[in-house]
Amino acid sequence: MTARFSAKALRESLTTSFVGRRLEYRAALGSTQDLARELAQAGAAEGTVVLAGRQTAGRGRLERSWVSPRGGLYFTVVLRPPAEHLKALVIIAGLAVARGIERLAGLQTSLKWPNDVLVAGRKIAGILSESELVGQSVSYALVGIGVNVNADMAAYPETAPLATSVMTELGREVSREALAAGILNEFEVLYLAAQAGEPIHEEWRARLGTLGKEVWVRFGEQVEQGRAEDVDNDGNLILRRADGSRVSIAAGDVTLR
Repeated sequence: MTARFSAKALRESLTTSFVGRRLEYRAALGSTQDLARELAQAGAAEGTVVLAGRQTAGRGRLERSWVSPRGGLYFTVVLRPPAEHLKALVIIAGLAVARGIERLAGLQTSLKWPNDVLVAGRKIAGILSESELVGQSVSYALVGIGVNVNADMAAYPETAPLATSVMTELGREVSREALAAGILNEFEVLYLAAQAGEPIHEEWRARLGTLGKEVWVRFGEQVEQGRAEDVDNDGNLILRRADGSRVSIAAGDVTLR
């Protein structure tokens, strides 16, 4: 039985200056993104975090539902970055989650372009980034993160072949509070580093297990296939087609060929 989440323990483990300093915790919530959006529109400070013990209407990219079992981590960070740093948010979040899992659980992670964190080739976390612009300026950005922590994935046979959890990999439960704090601490470090112009792209690129693979990429009604050759500084995937031409893709669903 997963222990009740302690927002107090999470706060005490934070080393951040602003990320998570306002923490809105709910035992159950439709979607952390929805509440975070309401708070952002009402003027919530940058770094505000909405965290739920479970979600009843969680969603991922392209409005897909996100299975949100008890024992997971589901949270959204409210940010107000310069417009030129919007594309870095998924990179920052992916690195923060990967570092957090590795340091707490000792599991080796990899990243699947554009927004999944994997362990042993199976999805352990996903990221959703949304933003609202006013003219050329960012009114707010929301970075939603869902991590399978102490969930028994055997109870979800429809996702078990493709997904895993920290508990599944370790054979024991871990502290969700410690993992949440670790991810948020890393997130702030990376967020500030990116805004200061420090290089974070190379670590992200080195962690991408997608590169070098033959893939299908679906985006909208289009499908491209080829070798995932590289990513550029904005996080776009550079695909080498069979005819030798290259195409840059900003977002899409990747399937190994």
